[in-house]
Amino acid sequence: MAQCVQSVQELIPDSFVPCVAALCSDEAERLTRLNHLSFAELLKPFSRLTSEVHMRDPNNQLHIIKNLKIAVSNIITQPPQPGAIRKLLNDVVSGSQPAEGLVANVITAGDYDLNISATTPWFESYRETFLQSMPASDHEFLNHYLACMLVASSNEVEPMEQFSKLSQEQHRIQHNNDYSYPKWFIPNTLKYYVLLHDVSAGDEQRAESIYEEMKQKYGTQGCYLLKINSRTSNRASDEQIPDPWSQYLQKSGIQNQESYEDGPCTITSNKNSDSNLLSLDGLDNEVKVDGLPNNFRAHPLQLDQSSDPSNSIDGPDHVKSASSLHETKKANTGIIHGACLTLTDHDRIRQFIQEFTFRGLLPHIEKTIRQLNDQLISRKGLSRSLFSATKKWFSGSKVPEKSINELKNTSGLLYPPEAPELQIRKMADLCFLVQHYDLAYSCYHTAKKDFLNDQAMLYAAGALEMAAVSAFLQPGAPRPYPAHYMDTAIQTYRDICRNMVLAERCVLLSAEILKSQSKYSEAAALLIRLTSEDSDLRSALLLEQAAHCFINMKSPMVRKYAFHMILAGHRFSKAGQKKHALRCYCQAMQVYKGKGWSLAEDHINFTIGRQSYTLRQLDNAVSAFRHILINESKQSAAQQGAFLREYLYVYKNVSQLSPDGPLPQLPLPYINSSATRVFFGHDRRPADGEKQAATHVSLDQEYDSESSQQWRELEEQVVAVVNKGIIPSSFYPTQYCLNSYSDNSRFPLAVVEEPITVEVAFRNPLKVPLLLTDLSLLWKFQPKDFSGKDNEEVKELITGEPEMIGTEVISEFLINSEESKVARLKLFPHHIGELHILGVVYNLGTIQGSMTVDGIGALPGCHTGKHSLSMSVRGRQDLEIQGPRLNNTKEEKTSIKYGPDRRLDPIITEEMPLLEVFFIHFPTGLLCGEIRKAYVEFVNVSKCPLTALKVVCKRPEFFTFGGNTAVLTPLSPSASENCSAYKTVVTDSTSVCTALISSASSVDFGIGIGSQPEVIPVPLPDTVLLPGASVQLPMWLRGPDEEGVHEINFLFYYESVKKQPKIRHRILRHTAVICTSRSLNVRATVCRSNSLEDEEGRGGNMLVFVDVENTNTAKLASREKGKFCFKAVRCKEKEAAVQSSERYTFADIIFGNEQIISSASPCADFFYRSLSSELKKPQAQLSLHTEKHSIEDSVRLIQKCSEVDLNIIILWKAYVVEDSKQLILEGQHHVILRTIGKEAFSYPQKQELPEMELLKFFRPENTAVSSRPSVDQLSNLIKTSLHYPESFNHPFHQKSLCLVPVTLLLSNCSKADVDVIVDLRHKTTSPEALEIHGSFTWLGQTQYKLQLKSQEIHSLQLKACFVHTGVYNLGTPRVFAKLSDQVTVFETSQQNSMPALIIINNM
Repeated sequence: MAQCVQSVQELIPDSFVPCVAALCSDEAERLTRLNHLSFAELLKPFSRLTSEVHMRDPNNQLHIIKNLKIAVSNIITQPPQPGAIRKLLNDVVSGSQPAEGLVANVITAGDYDLNISATTPWFESYRETFLQSMPASDHEFLNHYLACMLVASSNEVEPMEQFSKLSQEQHRIQHNNDYSYPKWFIPNTLKYYVLLHDVSAGDEQRAESIYEEMKQKYGTQGCYLLKINSRTSNRASDEQIPDPWSQYLQKSGIQNQESYEDGPCTITSNKNSDSNLLSLDGLDNEVKVDGLPNNFRAHPLQLDQSSDPSNSIDGPDHVKSASSLHETKKANTGIIHGACLTLTDHDRIRQFIQEFTFRGLLPHIEKTIRQLNDQLISRKGLSRSLFSATKKWFSGSKVPEKSINELKNTSGLLYPPEAPELQIRKMADLCFLVQHYDLAYSCYHTAKKDFLNDQAMLYAAGALEMAAVSAFLQPGAPRPYPAHYMDTAIQTYRDICRNMVLAERCVLLSAEILKSQSKYSEAAALLIRLTSEDSDLRSALLLEQAAHCFINMKSPMVRKYAFHMILAGHRFSKAGQKKHALRCYCQAMQVYKGKGWSLAEDHINFTIGRQSYTLRQLDNAVSAFRHILINESKQSAAQQGAFLREYLYVYKNVSQLSPDGPLPQLPLPYINSSATRVFFGHDRRPADGEKQAATHVSLDQEYDSESSQQWRELEEQVVAVVNKGIIPSSFYPTQYCLNSYSDNSRFPLAVVEEPITVEVAFRNPLKVPLLLTDLSLLWKFQPKDFSGKDNEEVKELITGEPEMIGTEVISEFLINSEESKVARLKLFPHHIGELHILGVVYNLGTIQGSMTVDGIGALPGCHTGKHSLSMSVRGRQDLEIQGPRLNNTKEEKTSIKYGPDRRLDPIITEEMPLLEVFFIHFPTGLLCGEIRKAYVEFVNVSKCPLTALKVVCKRPEFFTFGGNTAVLTPLSPSASENCSAYKTVVTDSTSVCTALISSASSVDFGIGIGSQPEVIPVPLPDTVLLPGASVQLPMWLRGPDEEGVHEINFLFYYESVKKQPKIRHRILRHTAVICTSRSLNVRATVCRSNSLEDEEGRGGNMLVFVDVENTNTAKLASREKGKFCFKAVRCKEKEAAVQSSERYTFADIIFGNEQIISSASPCADFFYRSLSSELKKPQAQLSLHTEKHSIEDSVRLIQKCSEVDLNIIILWKAYVVEDSKQLILEGQHHVILRTIGKEAFSYPQKQELPEMELLKFFRPENTAVSSRPSVDQLSNLIKTSLHYPESFNHPFHQKSLCLVPVTLLLSNCSKADVDVIVDLRHKTTSPEALEIHGSFTWLGQTQYKLQLKSQEIHSLQLKACFVHTGVYNLGTPRVFAKLSDQVTVFETSQQNSMPALIIINNM
């Protein structure tokens, strides 16, 4: 239970106090009414005694009573109606709300931090009112009247006569059988005579003399003169007199009417002569009965049903409107109670209560207790046994009557008033009222036994209840609290007697006692046990207290707390206590929130929303419904639809309250702000027949970091070329599409009159479709002049102003259930300035019927595209994008900081040219090396001329626009036979043996020294493209050498003729996708020719071996191979001198009757492009250190010997049948020969990956790269050839030794002097060689040492000696070479390249 202001030791004595009746004459009542108070009300604040009181018990022991309080009330002859009590309790609870700004307790339990109101004042008010308004009953005497005050005024004509009348009236009420109410404790009630004297208006001497007369008649102990009204009420109330009455009157007189469980209730009005206002305590609505001067009071809880005009309310209509009630309430709060009383009067009233209690009430109680005690002792034996015998006898003979009794009383028995059992009970109650709990307990205990023996269950339950309370309150706690007594009492009241009021009192008291003993679990069980369907208010309050028990346990049970708060909220709601219901749900929400209990959360939020709406707390209602919709709901579609409709309805009401206010933020659909993409520019045109537009950038393309990096590099490359090799510091890569991956740290630039498309990513989390209508972007715009004239004022334009910015509106945008969908919204800037895109604005609604629409008329009447809206609200959602987290400086790394994201804040700049590129006859599939001719069209679609058009591509070997000169570029594809892409000449086929020679320079084809081969200027006529103009240029393509799918990126760069300050250039991207399939494999090697017979006897000739293999399986015939062998002759020295290193000689060998001019476009273009791409490949670095220049020079000289500069172009035609049409395809392959003896290929070789090896750790030694040339390079330093007769005849029978002269030619291939050693001692030792070739010897010198000058040829005359006929290999001499000026000997033997065979015949 929640904390209470009073402890249980204070609460129980205050709940059970001696009751005193008050009977006033009309005149006395008038005097008190001057203070807006009845007599009973006047005494209320002073009814507690300020000092201890003493009395003696039956054993003559002194007993001390502390803090005694008495209850004085006007006599009411009607018992209170249950409906009226319920209404009063309802008012009390609804009138008590948590104080504003009340500091809640923060309870930490596990991982919950809960804000819980520690106190529940509404429960305490309810309990107090409930205990006070309990009707008196026959089985107990605690709230029966012990005494009666008879009050008359000193202004009366005959005061003493008035006292006699009042006394007779009291006697008639108590002893006449017409009045069963109120109840009196004992037959001879104490009468106490009070004379009221109005000090300001009355005659004091007369009052004193009357008082003397009273003392004579009634004794000094039985009467009192009370002086009040020491000041007139109309006097200036400058002195502030405290008002102690208001707190008591508010509690009992809460007039906040709503409809309660008993239907509409009315408020009775007190029409007194001097004040026409509502009775404020609700406890004394006057009803004149039979015109008696002494009017009996109808019970304050009487529902006013009488037709008496003096009792009707404000004319005929009984129920007031809420507003008039509110006014009444306001009127009530202005009333000052006790306006005629001074502080002295207050003291007099206090003194009067003291006197009455000391002199009148307590002696009367003491006497009564003694009498009862004596009576019980004397009558105990006989009377009881006799009484029980007669009772049994009667009950045995008259069963039906007893059963009727049982029905009436639900207790089985009614005792006569003088029954000794009741006398015990009376005595117990009196002892209890004066706090003599020991005696009370023993009496209750005795009575309990008697009642149980008699099966008088109602009486027994009452005795059990009070015995338990007495036992608990006994000083020094001699015995533990008998909770089982209470449990039995509660069960009896509830199940046997069917009296829920008494059961409830038991529970309230017992729960407090258990709470005081920290037995929260038992208290909670008790409270929950009494919740039932008969009273929602009671159930709600008890459940709430049970919840507080769970949270106050030693280890708080948080979820139980929350669950019971929900139950309490539900019952409050049923009882019409909307505010309390809302509070309970909100308290419980703290527990369920964010714990994944989504259905519970939904239920709570829905209820909070509903209750808030009922209480007109519209903002709270909106936020609660918003929560239901934005959490990932697990509800069914129908439920979600209901939630959504409710939300829209509430929202509509909120927005109607302030129609001109700012647009509200809508919770649905979700917007993934970071996924927002912004695209600058027009949408791409679709392909038109053979015309295909450049792919450029569009919102349909997925972001790929690799490709965006490639585009960036291409743009940097072209910008560097344009700016003479340096990228300017102001350069920033162009971004047409901004997304979460792009760099959005600076303001993007948009061009005036070019649309800006914002793609917003919506997601519908619900299972019902959402329909957005009139969807558009929300923006603000500042027109600016960027040319530097900032004198114009900056106007802020927020949405609207279509002449500045045009806004596209999507009339209907349907998002199906749980669907993610993007909306592309356009803006059209018509003016330069700064634009800020703030968010989206739309009407949110749902479709009638809430079915998922597939677009194909899933709902009747939907095929028109118009969905019938059930309800919609206009609102907005902001696009707020968080920038990237900063992580550069130390401060940024240690704290969490985010950079700006400016993709929604473009700057609109002046007009720029806009290029569109179209490709005509552009292929999608090619053979490797195939040449195809296409056309490219450039169109300027803007109003500005463009210039400096360039294209940059990472694979320049893929395409060419032709040579620089018209001669080199063929006119059009139809100029030659078969529509060939090549320029051809018809020739005579007989000239197959000799080559046709032509020459060309790479400069003609745009590839000069040191230029960037990737950046190619587009040959526009006049280099300018005017607005609206278009140009078509031919473009040759060559299929890449590797098979597969190739993505080739072209970046077109162009500038405006008029230089712009903000945008220097623009770009257009195109990605061509080409699928290549295999065609030919070409392999070639070049060797030195061993023969030295050229015209000048010099050895510069080479043999070229070319292998061609058809590897295409699909289109061409089977894999055939062809071998070619050519002799290559060195160019004349004269020509070589003329040619620059960039000029190449083309020698064509023709196998047909048509010669392709290989030095013209496109053959030469692709050849040069393949060369430049070959040069780009990283060469093996031979020397990294420049330690010894001499060694390096020597190595270079040796390298030069094995180098050759020879390129082979294979041109081919293929006949392909495709779609039953024969096509002639043509193409070219390039083989670049650089090294003698090393095989070269037309296609790139796959690198074999080395096998995985164990990791070795070693100590790094001197890592200088060895500058030793390789074996291959040294073997090419000297070229050798043997000259000898192929066969030699010798008469072995004449001469046994055959001598054959052999010439060994040594040719120095290098440009340096070479020392040569020829060693003839070498023998072929391998057995295979011996088997094949016989053995022979050389005669003469076995070793020669020579020095050969640069490119010198030297001949050695040798003699070979044979002893048999046979075939011999003369290639046995070993030749060693080293450079003359080298100390280090690079000795390595000359390879035996080919056998020199000689046949020796016998003659």
